[in-house]
Amino acid sequence: MQLSNYLFFTTTCEQALAFYTHCGLGQVTEMLRYGIDGVPPPNAAMQGKVMHSRFEGPGVCFYASDNDDAEPMRGSAHILMLDDVEQTRTLFMRLGEGGGTVTTPLAIQPWGDFYGKLTDRFGVQWMLNCTAPGR
Repeated sequence: MQLSNYLFFTTTCEQALAFYTHCGLGQVTEMLRYGIDGVPPPNAAMQGKVMHSRFEGPGVCFYASDNDDAEPMRGSAHILMLDDVEQTRTLFMRLGEGGGTVTTPLAIQPWGDFYGKLTDRFGVQWMLNCTAPGR
């Protein structure tokens, strides 16, 4: 058994996945589109949008699609466990590009780790936790 997240965007799935590739999280390994890959679109506006995709990178695997009736993302976050402070800073900065909102700035937390939380410009929440040096 393996738990993987499935992200639902309204019509920006492809842009979000390109952004996550730019951030260095991985790449799209599978993508099917409405009206192109044998799946009829639910309506004309969804023609060519992402019906299903898989995104993978080192230690990262999630799925995503466009759903014109998707609710805004809330109540869930991706947590990335890292072991390099500079990598954590760089990834946090990249995920915040283009309108992300930092809810917890990166800092050493009471549990002793270097941690921060943000919501990216696509509405996805990210928590980055790095085991502090010397632990």
